[in-house]
Amino acid sequence: MSKFYASCGKGLEYLLADELIALGCQRATAATAGVNVEGELADAQRAVLWSRLASRVLWPIAEFDCPDEHALYAGVAAVEWPEHMESVHTLAVDAHVSGEAITHARYAAQRIKDAVVDVMRARTGARPDVDTDAPDLRLNFVLRKGRGILSIDLGGGSLHRRGWRQKQGEAPLKENLAAAVLLRGGWPKVYAQGGSLFDPMCGSGTLLIEGALMAADVAPGLLRHGALPPTRWRGFDFAGWRALCEDARTREAAGRAALRPAFAGSDVDPHAIRSARDNEVMAELAGVIAWNVSAVESLQSLPLAQAPTQPVHHHPRESGDAGLHRDEASSIDESGAGQEHGSGPGGSAVADAATPSGLVVCNPPYDARLAADPALYRALGEALKRLVPSWRASLLCGDAALAQATGLRAGKKYQIFNGAIECALIVCDPIARVGHAEQRAKAEDAAPQPLSEGAQMVANRLRKNLRKLKSWREREGVTCFRAYDADLPEYSAAIDVYASDEAEPRTYLHIQEYAAPADIPEADQRRRRNELFAAAREVFAVPRERVALKTRSRGKGGSKYGQLDQRGEVLVVREGAARLRVNPFDYLDTGLFLDHRPMRLRIAAEARGRRFLNLFGYTGAATVQAAVGGANETTTVDLSATYLQWCADNLRENGMGGAQHRLVQADALAWLEADRSRFDLIFCDPPTFSNSARADDFDIQREHVRLLRAAVARLADNGVLYFSNNFRRFRLDTEAVAQFAQCEEISAETIPADFARDARIHRCWRVEPR
Repeated sequence: MSKFYASCGKGLEYLLADELIALGCQRATAATAGVNVEGELADAQRAVLWSRLASRVLWPIAEFDCPDEHALYAGVAAVEWPEHMESVHTLAVDAHVSGEAITHARYAAQRIKDAVVDVMRARTGARPDVDTDAPDLRLNFVLRKGRGILSIDLGGGSLHRRGWRQKQGEAPLKENLAAAVLLRGGWPKVYAQGGSLFDPMCGSGTLLIEGALMAADVAPGLLRHGALPPTRWRGFDFAGWRALCEDARTREAAGRAALRPAFAGSDVDPHAIRSARDNEVMAELAGVIAWNVSAVESLQSLPLAQAPTQPVHHHPRESGDAGLHRDEASSIDESGAGQEHGSGPGGSAVADAATPSGLVVCNPPYDARLAADPALYRALGEALKRLVPSWRASLLCGDAALAQATGLRAGKKYQIFNGAIECALIVCDPIARVGHAEQRAKAEDAAPQPLSEGAQMVANRLRKNLRKLKSWREREGVTCFRAYDADLPEYSAAIDVYASDEAEPRTYLHIQEYAAPADIPEADQRRRRNELFAAAREVFAVPRERVALKTRSRGKGGSKYGQLDQRGEVLVVREGAARLRVNPFDYLDTGLFLDHRPMRLRIAAEARGRRFLNLFGYTGAATVQAAVGGANETTTVDLSATYLQWCADNLRENGMGGAQHRLVQADALAWLEADRSRFDLIFCDPPTFSNSARADDFDIQREHVRLLRAAVARLADNGVLYFSNNFRRFRLDTEAVAQFAQCEEISAETIPADFARDARIHRCWRVEPR
C-alpha cells in the first residue's frame, strides 16, 4: 500500500476524502487544503480521471531533509531520473516553500530543474527542455519545517480544467468548486429522483455544465486529456490508464444517451449567455440546457425544456456519527459528509403546486471585480421563494452577511474558499417554509402573549442575574455567558447567551432543559418548558428562530437529547482576542464550553513562543486561544472529523492555518502513546466516557493515570499540563500520579463568575513532571 496526496480548495477536504474512498482508495484523511491518501497507483490514476473535487494528484518519489539550497539540489540529484523520464521529455516544476531556509518558490523550482537536467545530461548525454504550459513531466515540490517532498503531478496540471471551457465571464468559478456546490446541494440524488437544475445567475454556465456532465456520468478527465495520458512519467501505468478511459467512455455513452434536458440558466448579461452556449457546445451538451436572458427580479417562470413524468419527493438529509464529547452518548450530524456521487434518470419541472423537487445553484457576485450588492441577494432570495419554494438551493455567497441578505433560512452552512476569497455556502431545503406551522409562528411572534405567573417568576430571576453579572461582564468583556442555571428548581434548565461579533450584535439563546424526575407529569413538564421559553424570549427580546431549546432525557447509555435541528446556522462570537464559531442548533453542545473560558484565556496568556498540544480537542477553542496568544505551533487531536474541521474553520476565522497548526484525527490516548513529539503546554479535557466504534472504550476514572502518564511523557523541560474533566464523581489517584508528576488542583481559579452557582461544573489540575 502506497501513500499519495490530493490537493483541493480549502473547505472541500472532507468532501474530497469521501469521494476518494468512493473511488476505491483504502483510506483518505483530510488535511489543510488536501487529503492524505492510502492506495495503489491505480487508485491515484482513477482519481486523476474521475475526481470532480481534486486540484492535483501528487505521487511522491523523494523525501529528504532540506535545511538550505545545497541540500535541496543534493536531494533532487539523488533521484535516479532516467527511471522517471527520457531526455527527450519536457519538464516543468511547481514549488511551494515555507520557513526561513528557502523563501522564494521560483528559486526553489529553478534549483530543482537544474538538478534534474544535470543528472539527465550526466547519465544520458542529453538534457530535457522546459515547457511550463504542457510538459511531459510536471514535478511538484513542497518544503515545510525543513523537510522537502518531491512528487510527480499525475494529472499534469490543475484538474479543475475539464477541457470544455472556451469562454468565461469576469469572475469564473472553478469547475471543482462548482462540483462542491452541486454535491453539497445533493444534486446527484435530486437528478436521480427526477429533479431539475436551475441557475438564475449562470454567467458562462459553469455550474449547469458541471451538473449536466455529472448527471451524464462523464468522467471529468475525459475531455481534459482525450486519448492522451496526462503525463509521460515512466512509472505511469499506461495500459491501466487506457482501460480506465475505455470504461469511462462506455459509461459516458450510456449516460449521455439517457440524459434529460432538465437544466435551465438565466443571466442579465446577453454576452454571458452567448459564452455559456459556446461552452455548452464544447462540452458536447448542445440542446440540453435551456438559456434565458433576464434579471433575477424579473423572472416569472423557469425555461425548462421538459415536464416531469412522475412526482418526485425530497430526499432525506444524510447524517453520520461524529463521535462523543463530555458526558453525551449520542450521534450527531457530520455537516453533510458522505454525499452520494452517482447519477440516474428523472424529470423536470415548472414552478407550481405540483413541482417535483429540484435544485437551484448559484454563485452571485461578491468579490472586488464584481460588486457585492445585498439588494441583489435579497432579490435572489425573493425570486426563489416565489418561483420554486419547495425546491432545494445551494448558494455560494460572498460571506455570511450576504448569505443572510437572501432572507433564506439555511439548513446547512459551509465555509469554503473561492481562491483566496472566503465564502459562505448555504444549503436551503426547502427554499421557503410554507403551511400552517409557519403562519402560526409568524402570528405568535407578531402578537406575544402576556407571561404567566410561572414565566414571570423566571423572567424576574433572569433580570436579577443579569444585574448581578453586569459589572463583571463589562469589566472582562464577556459576551457569551450563562445567565441561568436551574436557579428555580421547578424550572430546571441552563440558559446560555451568545452575542455575535459584528457591528450590530445579534443575541442567541441556548436553553438546555435537564431531565425531569419520573414522577412529574408530562403536562407539567411541557407547561414549564413553555414558560421558560417565553420568559427567556421576553427578557432578551429575541425572535423564536434565535432560541435553541434542547431537552435532556434519560435513556440507555446515559443522558441524551431528543431530536436536534439541522439548520447549519453558524455565528461568530468573541472570547478575549479570539473569534470562535458556534452552532446553537444542530449539535448536543454549541461548540464552545463556556465554563472553560478562564482556562482558555490562561492558555492564551502562557502560550507565547511555546509548542501547544490540545488533546480531545473538540472544536479547537483552546487551540485558537493558544494561537492568538503567540504559540509557535499547535497540535489538536480528536477522533471526530467534524470537530477537526470545526477547529480548522476556527483557526481560519483568526487568519491562521497551514502546517504550523496540525490537526490529527486519532484516538487521543493511543496517539499519545505512539507519538514522540515534545510540547511546552498541553491542555487535556477528556470525556467522562466514550464508546466510539473507531476506538477502544474510554472511561476517565479508569484510564486517567494511564492518560496522564502518557501526556506527561510528552512534556518538554519546564512544560505544563492542564488536566480537566467534568465527571462529578471523579477521584484523582494521587498516589499513582505522584510517581511521575506533581499535581496542584486549581479548580477554583478556573470557575468563572457566571458558573459560581455550580462550582462542580468541572475540576482542573496543573501538572508538571517530576
